[in-house]
Amino acid sequence: MLIEGSGVRRTSTRLADGRELIYFDDSEPFVSGGATRRLDDPRPLADRFAPVAGEDGVERPFVGPELRLDVLTGDWVPMASHRMNRTFLPPADANPLAPAKPGSAYSDGEIPAEDYDVVVFENRFPSLMTVPGASAEPWHADGEELFTARPATGRCEVICFSPDPDASLKDVSPRRMRTIVEAWTDRTRELGALPEVEQVYVFENRGKEIGVTLHHPHGQIYAFSYVTPRTRSMIDQARAHRERTGRLLGRDALEAELRAGTRVVLESEHWVAYVPFAARWPVEVHLAPRRDVPDLPALTPGEKDDLAPFYLEILRRLDLFFADDDVPGDEVTLPYIAAWHQAPVREGREDLRLHLQVFSVLRARGRLKYLAGVESGMASWVSDTTPERIAKRLQELAR
Repeated sequence: MLIEGSGVRRTSTRLADGRELIYFDDSEPFVSGGATRRLDDPRPLADRFAPVAGEDGVERPFVGPELRLDVLTGDWVPMASHRMNRTFLPPADANPLAPAKPGSAYSDGEIPAEDYDVVVFENRFPSLMTVPGASAEPWHADGEELFTARPATGRCEVICFSPDPDASLKDVSPRRMRTIVEAWTDRTRELGALPEVEQVYVFENRGKEIGVTLHHPHGQIYAFSYVTPRTRSMIDQARAHRERTGRLLGRDALEAELRAGTRVVLESEHWVAYVPFAARWPVEVHLAPRRDVPDLPALTPGEKDDLAPFYLEILRRLDLFFADDDVPGDEVTLPYIAAWHQAPVREGREDLRLHLQVFSVLRARGRLKYLAGVESGMASWVSDTTPERIAKRLQELAR
């Protein structure tokens, strides 16, 4: 299926264990439909929802991860013990995100095709999973009404940005970045249509300092069956602002940054990049559309076209943030988290405004900011720098 206004072909198939895999192609002969990526998966994998034999040898229905309610905060906490033994920094010849090698026996990789542009598939080790036919009703554990639990319904997906295991997102072409934006949009729309899903979170973890378990350039997409604590807090703040002023908080914040100008890093026809007034992290930048939109599917083709080179320029500057300007070609691969903040599927859509937050735990070359007693224990941030210094450095790195 060609995605309207994008020049991207979307092709869905199933892996051997039943998980969905989707190719997003922008190159020929695939985008025109002249050829199709490999759609079969020859691995001898059992159905992921098949009954599981216990220690006593008796088969029992498959049970997915569960959510437990933290009664002191109101937060839901997924319990996904099966992730303890997930793949961790495998050698290059065992990279599960790499395309299959031409002419070789098929290994236990997740992508059967010998090449791809962008590909999305359901995570083999998900924190959230909807088990067909299973009840989604909550229960009380240990006979205690305070101990509420329920199935961790939802979905976790992996998006591979490039078939090159040594690349980074900043290395892709603007055309490929546009395809990635389309894939993000498609998954937000499709996952948001699932009846159990309340919020879709698109993000990328980059660098061992962040805790990645695979170095291959990739991101993730979580479809939550609840509204996450950070988003809940943002909704409450935006709703209070609207009730007080009648205006959209995200719009007012963007306009205030534009008026101040000090922390604005980059502007284009449709997007603004700035370091927020109360930035928490040693390196942090936000990308916001000029138009008020709640989520990625609400963007126009023109806004998505503009976002691709805009974001790549920000990523280029981030890898130069701690570089020695006196050493030609020097750069420091910045560990970062890139988090798309979108309005939930149902709640708060009139109050939240789409933006991308990119931040790093690196506070100096070779030095990390650790979330110690104040940040981890009280969730009360102390910044090691100032937003103005961060912005000034990113401004200096303009071509």
